[in-house]
Amino acid sequence: MIEKVKGRVIKLGDNIDTDVIYPGRYLPIIDAEEMGLHALEGLDPDFPSKIKKGDIIIAGKNFGCGSSREQAATCLKSAGISAVVAKSFSRIFFRNGINQGIPIVVSDEAPDRVNDGDEVEIDFSTGEIKLSEGETISFREFPDFIFSILDAGGLIPYVKNKLEVEK
Repeated sequence: MIEKVKGRVIKLGDNIDTDVIYPGRYLPIIDAEEMGLHALEGLDPDFPSKIKKGDIIIAGKNFGCGSSREQAATCLKSAGISAVVAKSFSRIFFRNGINQGIPIVVSDEAPDRVNDGDEVEIDFSTGEIKLSEGETISFREFPDFIFSILDAGGLIPYVKNKLEVEK
C-alpha cells in the first residue's frame, strides 16, 4: 500500500489551469512519457527540465481548473511528480489525478507553510505532511477505495486487477 512519499517542493500559486499544466498544442501526443516532457511548460518553457522524479507540487486554490483534459494529470505523473497538494482542486482534475495514480491532497495550511525547494514527506496512513523543520500539518485521510486505486497505479490498472480476480 502507498504509505508515504518524500520529495522536493515545487511551489505554485492559485488558479493553475490545465492549459498551463499541459498546453493544448500538445494534445495530439498520445505517448505518456512524451507528455511528461511538456509538464508545466505553460508556466515556463524550461520547466520540464527542472522537475525531478519524486517532486511534490504544492499550490494554492483551484489547481487544475480549466478544461477536463486528463493529459494534465498524465503529464505530471509521467514527469515524475509523486503528489499534488493544494488548498483546492477543480473536481475534474482531482478525479483525473486519482485516476492516473497521483495522490491528490487538499490542505489549507501547506501552501502557506512551505517554500519552493523545501523537502516534505506526506504520510497517507496518518494524514500528515511532515515539514523539513519537523512540524506536521494534518489532512483528511483517503478512503480505502482511493488507496486501492492509487496502489494499483491508477483507475485502469485497478479495474484490470479487479476483472482478473473475478475470472
